Amino acid sequence: MSHYTHYLSVFYLCSTLLVNAQEKKDFRIHSHNDYHQNIPFWKAFSNGLTSIEVDVFFKNGSLFVTHDESEIIRDRTIENLYLEPLQKVIELKLGNLDHLQLLVDFKSEAYRSLDQLIATLKKYPDIINDSRISIVISGNRPKLEEYKNYPSYIHFDYQSLEKITEEEQLNKIALISLNFKKTSSWNGKGKLTTSDHQKVSSVITQAHQMNKPFRFWGVPDSKTAWKTMKEMGVDFINTDDPVESSKYLQSLDRRIYHHQNISSVYTPTFEFDQKNIPVKNIILLIGDGNGLAQITATEIGNAGRLTLTQLKSIGLVRTQTADDLTTDSAAAATAMATGIKTYNRYLGVDPQGQPTENITELLNQKGFASGLITTDRMTGATPAAFYSHQADRSRQKKISHDLIDSKISLFIGGGADDFEGDTLEKNFEIVEHLEMIGKSQNTKVGHFLSKNDVPPIKEGRDVSLSSITAQGLAFLKKKNTPFFLMIESDQIDSFGHENDISGIISEGIDFDSAVTEALQFSDQTGNTLVLVTADHETSGLSLPEAHPKSRIIEADFSTNDHSTIMIPLFAYGPQSSEFLGVYENHEIFWKILKVLGVSQN
Repeated sequence: MSHYTHYLSVFYLCSTLLVNAQEKKDFRIHSHNDYHQNIPFWKAFSNGLTSIEVDVFFKNGSLFVTHDESEIIRDRTIENLYLEPLQKVIELKLGNLDHLQLLVDFKSEAYRSLDQLIATLKKYPDIINDSRISIVISGNRPKLEEYKNYPSYIHFDYQSLEKITEEEQLNKIALISLNFKKTSSWNGKGKLTTSDHQKVSSVITQAHQMNKPFRFWGVPDSKTAWKTMKEMGVDFINTDDPVESSKYLQSLDRRIYHHQNISSVYTPTFEFDQKNIPVKNIILLIGDGNGLAQITATEIGNAGRLTLTQLKSIGLVRTQTADDLTTDSAAAATAMATGIKTYNRYLGVDPQGQPTENITELLNQKGFASGLITTDRMTGATPAAFYSHQADRSRQKKISHDLIDSKISLFIGGGADDFEGDTLEKNFEIVEHLEMIGKSQNTKVGHFLSKNDVPPIKEGRDVSLSSITAQGLAFLKKKNTPFFLMIESDQIDSFGHENDISGIISEGIDFDSAVTEALQFSDQTGNTLVLVTADHETSGLSLPEAHPKSRIIEADFSTNDHSTIMIPLFAYGPQSSEFLGVYENHEIFWKILKVLGVSQN
């Protein structure tokens, strides 16, 4: 074994085989010009590719891996780069060897090259006797009628749509390969034109009529092209980028989502929207992680309509913290709750760790009632920023104690067990059923949606955020005082971290139902300003393709964490125009005080 091959073997043994060991997919990826990779064979094989192409030139008794005789490099032979690694795979039972195709593209004269390859392969009986491995000859080949003269382990790449009538010849054909550029000039961006789509589809159909798998070479090498070839039924998807193509195609099924259920949408009256009249109540809805892409995906999943996206007063909000361009929920919610930018993980404290007055405390002194609703635990970062003052969001027990003596009148959220041993009942009536919230005559009331985490919609949560919001508003309305209500849809963020588009959309539609409830309340009262925003964007979501009529969405994610992207703020009701423009997240606090006509003490 050469030093080069030994290096490759060590590299491979130290690398992960998880991708290669994945379940069998309904497509195969062909590593075109694989020898150009910085780690030939291993990069394709370790990423789950099941067809690998190597250009070969026969000279001085050796089969060199090269496209041209002038580019020959000593020791870069088919044995060193492909046969010895393949032998290692067999001996050590590495990865998934099911249906591996080695396509040998002869650049030198066909007959002598093929004879030398057969002589070389005889040194590797494990390879030629393994039914899972196919050796396929491409490039310069013998005449079709001579294929039958070669060993059973040798098959050929047929580069024509001309019908083969002789069964013995047909049996020696492994696949059909054609130059894409002779069918279409598409560059892999956007969509195939209708005409080109028909031409390409016709070629694929003709190939399949011969009962052979099909491959285009010369096809554009992009995500759009890979997806198009897969959807059109190309059996071997051609690529010069084995890592990215495998990552993209093998994740495609879980990133394409067909949303089934459509939620009803409310059309606002706009009677009081943007009017310069006094604001009595504030409803602040926070979709955790809910950026513009998430809202777009949700709208498409709901057949192209949301209550939220009918609103006219829209701003963009920067979310950076005092110490980082990327915020967490604690710092973002603290900025909105206190009007001060702070450090990540800080709750209700300034960058020096000192408590700073939050909006529920300030408004309590002005005769306002306040409520907090969340699909997170009540000790979660976003709700906690509106009642707690701790220098780390992980101080759960101290955060739970802060709720007891907080100035809020209402809470609804998860995580009852986080308050075990606390004396919440000293200041709050804890009701067992959600429906009791709206009926309660107590000054302060709370309800836990769960003992631990609140189940998401897709896993059977039996109460909508709309129903929860309705109960909270009914309670606060009975007080006959102005109020501030924060409503958080937490799990848009959770599913963003998981890169789960189905969860993002199901939670997003649930969030929109709460928006509906808030807007209806605003229209009924005429003095309630509704603000709908996020604390940050999660997952760097993009939407390469979507179809509102069928409600099918393809999602792509750049991260499983928060991003620095600005988030939208939608405002509805009197003085909503105050929230137009581009501004910092801590300015939301000051804008709320301005429209309420309230000054900080």
